[in-house]
Amino acid sequence: MNKWLTIIGMGEDGWEGLSNRARLAIKATDVIVGSTRLLNFLPNIKAVHHEWPQPFSAVVERIKPLIGRNTVILATGDPMNYGVARKLMEFIPFAEMTIIPHLSAFSLTASRMGWSLPDCDTLTLHGRPAANLEAFIQPDAKLIVLTADASTIPEIARRLEARDFGQSHVTVLENLGSERESVSLYAPHTDYSDLNTVAIHCIASPDAKILSRLAGLPDEAFIHDGQLTKREVRASTLAALAPAPDQLLWDIGAGCGSVSIEWMRSTRGCQAIAFEHNADRLNMIAQNSDALGTPRLKVVTDKAPESLANMPAPHAIFIGGGVGNAGVFETAWECLRPAGRLVANVVTIEGEMHLYDLQEKHGGDLVKIEISNLASVGPYRAMKPRMAVTQWRVQKPW
Repeated sequence: MNKWLTIIGMGEDGWEGLSNRARLAIKATDVIVGSTRLLNFLPNIKAVHHEWPQPFSAVVERIKPLIGRNTVILATGDPMNYGVARKLMEFIPFAEMTIIPHLSAFSLTASRMGWSLPDCDTLTLHGRPAANLEAFIQPDAKLIVLTADASTIPEIARRLEARDFGQSHVTVLENLGSERESVSLYAPHTDYSDLNTVAIHCIASPDAKILSRLAGLPDEAFIHDGQLTKREVRASTLAALAPAPDQLLWDIGAGCGSVSIEWMRSTRGCQAIAFEHNADRLNMIAQNSDALGTPRLKVVTDKAPESLANMPAPHAIFIGGGVGNAGVFETAWECLRPAGRLVANVVTIEGEMHLYDLQEKHGGDLVKIEISNLASVGPYRAMKPRMAVTQWRVQKPW
């Protein structure tokens, strides 16, 4: 197959920093596509120059007319590290392209900080909400963060302070790889270059809010009105749902969004759709998503089962409310992918009877979860039972 497209990573060291292979590819091409900044690094090249389109989503319209022509795309750093290559592979087969990477901002930052890259969490806030940082704020964690521009830096500092991680070491690395490179500890009210990367060594204060990425966040981590899957039950629910990378959850009757938020925090690329129509709870979901690092949580506000139509097929479904409502389970079960997992929780006798019927028809496990908490009884103490939860766990056949 003809490899007509070459994607070349370029650093702030410009043409001089490119390998011989990359230079030869540029000299031999008919068309070059890149940002103004990267195109300006090139010597006099005869190829037709196209500036990178804005917004980024316009890349498809820019590149499709070039399919089959000898084309080079210039990208910053490593095109496979939060770079353009992933977007291009959505409509161009990998077999038709060659990728020549440069040093990524992550590699450059690790080398400047003396950090082993596998010991760091790497993420990007470029074109993404800063709330994505929240799940990574953990004691003694080392984070390397690509920013949108200079305005991202004080927002990072604000979020660390709000979580009582204000003692963290925040290093700003500007214009990495260029003659203008600068590495300095963050200082408020400083003018930084828009081309920067931030390295964070997270230091927790004694009062810090430690919010593990394992299932079972404290109930007080969420803003809620009492309609919340409680901590111990939520941990059991997430374990049964079994989050896996890049999988999608439907959270039906999402309440304040606790289950879908913990699903998304659990592992790489987890996505969720929260189905909730109560206006007050929708506001709670928005606040919880921002505070707990899941701004990508999609919310659908219509009532189930109508709201379930035309949604992407899920790998897992949690029904926290309304499993007995007409059509809710039936529609959800039909949409669930083969081998997908479904978990439903109920607290009423009517709900429990409905789960007995569903379990008899579809199989799976029925579990009763009973939790007691310490409470005062006059001058004494006793374990006070909570309302028991009956949980049905079932896997759809292939």
